Amino acid sequence: MSIDILRLTLLYRSSILCGMDQLDRKRRAAIVAALVEGSSILATCRMTGAAKGTVLELLVELGRACEDYHRRTLVNLRSKRIQCDEVWSFCYAKQKNVPENMSPRPS
Repeated sequence: MSIDILRLTLLYRSSILCGMDQLDRKRRAAIVAALVEGSSILATCRMTGAAKGTVLELLVELGRACEDYHRRTLVNLRSKRIQCDEVWSFCYAKQKNVPENMSPRPS
C-alpha cells in the first residue's frame, strides 16, 4: 500500500472535533471506494451506514489529499496532449427545466 493511499485512511484525520467517534480504516476505505466507483453521496451513506456529513467531510479530505499528491508529483510536465475521460459538471438544470428569469435572452 502506498504512503499516499495510507494517508487517506489515517484515524487522526477522520474527525474535525476530537471528541467525535472516528471511523476505522476499513469503513473509510469502503466510503472512498463507493465514491470512486461513482456512487452518489446518499447511496454511499446507505451502503456504508455512515452519516451524510461524515461522507462529505471525508470527501473534502480526499480532495485535499489528491490535490496535495498532484502538486507534489505532477510537476514540470511537458505535455503535448492531455486526455480527460468522463469529465462531468453540473450546470444548474436541463434546458427544459430552467425558469424563464434564468434563461439567457436571445440576441
